[in-house]
Amino acid sequence: MDRRSFLKNTALGGSAAAATTLAAPAYAQGNRTLTMVTTWGRGLAGVFDAAQRAADNINGMADGALTIEVKGAGELVGAFEVFDAVTAGQADLYHGADYYFVGQHPAYAFFTSVPFGMTAQELVNWYYHDGGAAFHDELGEIFGLKSFLAGNTGAQAGGWFSKEINGPEDFNGLKFRMPGLGGLALGKLGASVQNLPGSEVYQALASGAIDGTEWIGPWADEKAGFQEITKTYYTAGFHEPGAGLSIGMNRDVFNELTPAQQKMVEIGCAEAHQWNLAQFLANNGAALQRLQSAGVKTMEFPDSVWDAFGEASNAVHQENMGDDIYKRVYDSYMASMASSSSWIQKSDGAYTAQRDRVLG
Repeated sequence: MDRRSFLKNTALGGSAAAATTLAAPAYAQGNRTLTMVTTWGRGLAGVFDAAQRAADNINGMADGALTIEVKGAGELVGAFEVFDAVTAGQADLYHGADYYFVGQHPAYAFFTSVPFGMTAQELVNWYYHDGGAAFHDELGEIFGLKSFLAGNTGAQAGGWFSKEINGPEDFNGLKFRMPGLGGLALGKLGASVQNLPGSEVYQALASGAIDGTEWIGPWADEKAGFQEITKTYYTAGFHEPGAGLSIGMNRDVFNELTPAQQKMVEIGCAEAHQWNLAQFLANNGAALQRLQSAGVKTMEFPDSVWDAFGEASNAVHQENMGDDIYKRVYDSYMASMASSSSWIQKSDGAYTAQRDRVLG
């Protein structure tokens, strides 16, 4: 399938081509400027930082020969239009959460997070050493992209609710913001699931357009201001235990780069992933204390809700097993997770439990 030719004949491709702000990459004195569009509003805590960090890394290594210019959501295209803008060749690369693009292919969810999926450490184990990156590349070839992990939020919170959740039945009719396969799972519990860009979530929650939302975790959630609207916060979620962020570069643009520049993109993305994960984890603890001091009630879902999450999540996976790529990615992902988890639980898991017991 020639994805790029198809998109250039769609309304998106036509309108984007007409926009002077989405012109072809500029060349000046042998220097190349590339435009990165993002799914994040400018300055959105942590996630926009990851996009900027990756760009700064590449720019610093390229020493003027290559410059990445970062645009926030809505500055050139909307948050959820970045994938099509890049595959159509109207922007050069995007930074975002690939599970926003499960409508393009459901297997993209695995490169952000899937329900009951991998922690951040397990994700990079799979990605760099158990075949995950090759699957990311296989998907990218279909859509004319070259993709890299380029950020990670760590474990995400269960979210903010207008009321306490005492059983699975409390999700019936609940208007809740959750993207990706986690959102599809909540839908099976009767929730009315919304997929909103991050910059629109606060207003939707404040206005009552939604009854609750997940976003990221204490630091980013505090920055977003959700504690101003509700004080009911579930700190552990089933949907994103280690959410990866990605860069997708137009494959033709990537192939036009020199081998050294291609390596700069690869390394710049990988460093941004680790830096961003540390950024979230370094800030979450203090932010949680501030939220609690401000009256936020931190809660955990009861076992009956976790069980319902598990059943619904499995049903979502099974519905996609007829797709060859999805099944191959799923099988690889689950095998790697089982292998990683078996050692992590016996080493890190046992150690941290004993450390916390001994140190109190």
